[in-house]
Amino acid sequence: MNNDNICALATPAGGAIGIVRVSGPEAISITNSIFNKDISLVKPNTVHYGEIIDKDGSTIDDVLVTVYRAPHSYTGEDSAEISCHGSAYILNKVVHTLIDAGCRQAEPGEYTKRAYLNGKMDLSQAEAVADLVSATNRASHKMALSQLKGHFSSELSILRDQLLKITSLLELELDFSDHEELEFADRGELMQLAQKIHQRITTLAKSFETGNALKEGIPVAIIGKTNVGKSTLLNQLLHEDKAIVSDIHGTTRDVIEDTTEINGITFRFIDTAGIRQTEDKVEQLGIERTFKKIDEATLILWLIDSIPSFEEIKNIQERCTDKKLIIVINKIDSNDSSANNIINQLTTATPTLQHLEISAKLGTNISQLEQALYTAANIPEINENSVIVTSARHYEALTHANESITRVIDAMEADLSGDLISEDLRICLEQLSEITGGQITPNEVLGNIFQHFCIGK
Repeated sequence: MNNDNICALATPAGGAIGIVRVSGPEAISITNSIFNKDISLVKPNTVHYGEIIDKDGSTIDDVLVTVYRAPHSYTGEDSAEISCHGSAYILNKVVHTLIDAGCRQAEPGEYTKRAYLNGKMDLSQAEAVADLVSATNRASHKMALSQLKGHFSSELSILRDQLLKITSLLELELDFSDHEELEFADRGELMQLAQKIHQRITTLAKSFETGNALKEGIPVAIIGKTNVGKSTLLNQLLHEDKAIVSDIHGTTRDVIEDTTEINGITFRFIDTAGIRQTEDKVEQLGIERTFKKIDEATLILWLIDSIPSFEEIKNIQERCTDKKLIIVINKIDSNDSSANNIINQLTTATPTLQHLEISAKLGTNISQLEQALYTAANIPEINENSVIVTSARHYEALTHANESITRVIDAMEADLSGDLISEDLRICLEQLSEITGGQITPNEVLGNIFQHFCIGK
């Protein structure tokens, strides 16, 4: 662990107020050296008004200095926060004055990294800090907050205790194997416990699909023939003119993506090239990408303005297997619209599929479509206590841990020796510990985790 002193701007320049953070064993004394009042002996968690003075003795700004003493600070070290006016010049001047006084510029994520190394939070909580800072919707905010509060860590702690119970009983049995009259480990009870652990790890791993979708945005592909109104619908859903709209067939030749929020959930809409037979090489490439985006999407909006053939329906259903498909009948504003006839025939041909009528041009029933998308996404109720996996690193560790506990169950069913079972239990424990950093974590892993943080956090 570094014992040097670090400083960084913790807020973006340009606002009314900016904050410069200082942390390290000499953070308070360094701050004291550039402050016009003596704060060397002040009580922790106190705020002091005064002036920051540069090395030439000139006043930089009137500020408030908040003092924190170890271990009761974000980093677990002595810390200070200098609240200044938000001028970029003032903030940069304060940082440079701190550097001249003995600090160095903090690296991205270094404050949170120090908090982890000082035991203020585990590794999963540290990662949640970055998720919380980058949260763009209510769902991702709640998931990050839940992880930061340690709910995921608590789940892993319970699993760890259960694994340790099995391990200790098996190893005790091995230590006293020459005493046949003694039985420390009831294999039936241990099997039940192992299966319970397996079920919980499986549930946590499966939650990654939901967590990743909520974090990145639920992908929705808008498909249909050319000139059916896909780009117009995209513009309505995004509430801006993102896609070019034209009466010319094949106008959209590439995939266009953007996101919007519906009921606190981010949806990532994908406007695709119109599906039709064409000799145009560029348009053919766009259509191929359309089929790829269908594979990537969770929800499919099939936009139509005429009765599709049986072959079209069959083809779309085959391509949308295991996806939520919603048929959207567009252009109900048109005088020659045969929406009722389309609905009647679709109801007969596809009784299990949801149908909606809209006018993308006029925005008719767009709110109903948004609600249908939200319902189709089947988002679980998320609160600050929810445990949903959002990190690919955590998912990988859970997957490996599940493989290990599965081997434990198989070994118990085969009545193998306790030493073989104990080895897989040990591996499972190590794999779960990788998530929270409960064991020695390589520097390269730490570097990879914290490199995406912003400076000042």
